[in-house]
Amino acid sequence: MKRKTAYLGMFLALALICSYIESLIPFHFGVPGIKLGLANVIVVVMLYGMGAREALLLSILRILLAGFLFGNPFSIIYSLSGGILSYFVMLLLKNTQKFHVISVSTAGGIFHNLGQLLVASAVVENYNLFYYAPVLLVSGFITGFLIGNVAQEVIFRLKGRF
Repeated sequence: MKRKTAYLGMFLALALICSYIESLIPFHFGVPGIKLGLANVIVVVMLYGMGAREALLLSILRILLAGFLFGNPFSIIYSLSGGILSYFVMLLLKNTQKFHVISVSTAGGIFHNLGQLLVASAVVENYNLFYYAPVLLVSGFITGFLIGNVAQEVIFRLKGRF
C-alpha cells in the first residue's frame, strides 16, 4: 500500500510538471483548445501499469490541481469533461484487449477534444462551435497518436516495476 501511494504521488507530481511545461509552450494554431496533452502520457501509463482506478484518480487530481495552479474555472470544467470522457473511452478500448496502446491513446485524444467541444457548446449555448470539430478531431488524433507512442515506450521501459 505504501509503495502504491508513493507511485501515485510521484506520477501525480510528474503529471503536474508536464502540465506546467505545456502551459509554457506557445502552441497555437489559430483554433482555441488545441494542446499537446503531455500529462496524458502519465494517465495512459497509469492505465496500463497500475490500473483503472488509479489512472482515473490521477487524471482527476491532475486536472483539478493544474486548473487551480495554471488555469481558471473554465479550464477546469473543459479539462474535466474531456478528461473523463477520454478516460472512459480508453478504458473501454483497453478492456477489449483488441487495441494497441497507441490506438487507445489516439481514441483518448479524439474523445478528449469531443468532450470539451460538447461542454463548450453547452456552456456558451451556441452549437456553431461544432464548426471547429474537424480541426479539433484531427488535432486530437495527431496528439493522441504522439502521446501513445511516448506512453508505449515508457510502459515498455517500466515493465515489471509496478
